[in-house]
Amino acid sequence: MGRASNVVKANDEIISVKVMNNANEDLGKITEVMLDKQTGDVAYVVLESGAFLGLGGKLFALPWNALHYDTQKDCFKVDIDKQRLENAPGFDKDHWPDMADRTWGQSIYTYYKTTPYWEQRHF
Repeated sequence: MGRASNVVKANDEIISVKVMNNANEDLGKITEVMLDKQTGDVAYVVLESGAFLGLGGKLFALPWNALHYDTQKDCFKVDIDKQRLENAPGFDKDHWPDMADRTWGQSIYTYYKTTPYWEQRHF
């Protein structure tokens, strides 16, 4: 992922990066970074999981604060097992949810047991 930095270009150092769980199982890759254009916060990343033979897999909105970067494995990690991810609220590439809908967003953050970005304190 290039030189070690906390400030990175999304298209080069986040998009297409592998996401694994804490059991080192491959969960998919990041395909999009969704920003709140009013606050500048990263609202979600979109994980594509289960792509097979060039066919798109299921998409999941993951809270940015549910991920951490593993420098040893050069991937993002999320604390979720494969079965729980498979049961997570997801969508397909032709039917995206309204990611600005706070009710939908709250359900995503609750599922991943993280604090919604709009409730986090900014200093």
